[in-house]
Amino acid sequence: MVTRINLAIDKIVNLAFQNIRGFTSVTLKELEQQLLALSPGEKLQAIQLLAQSLGNNWQGIEKTPKVCGGEARIAKTRIPVWVLVEARHLGYSDADLLTSYPTITATDLANAWIYAEANPNEIELAIERNEVA
Repeated sequence: MVTRINLAIDKIVNLAFQNIRGFTSVTLKELEQQLLALSPGEKLQAIQLLAQSLGNNWQGIEKTPKVCGGEARIAKTRIPVWVLVEARHLGYSDADLLTSYPTITATDLANAWIYAEANPNEIELAIERNEVA
């Protein structure tokens, strides 16, 4: 099941990038229809893949001194990335997190997961510091 989902998402993402670069005749409307047909979980995976393709641009993640202790957080919120990562470690799904934090979006979560994956030491240190507190 997961392999089928990954293949479908890879195909859609590749078509999107090929379309943008002019390599194929897939229209944006066709791509939109394919993306809208995905399940919520598949859409989140597609968002994650697209966000990863943007490189180290931490769009949607902010660090501000004296806000959440300067920890990386979802932009324009006081929700640190480490809190989301810890919740995930405790078994919360993305759907659970979106319900628990109604001010964030699936894109915010995708940005948080990518940031956490790229900065594991920072996130683990923040979790450890806050477990002690």
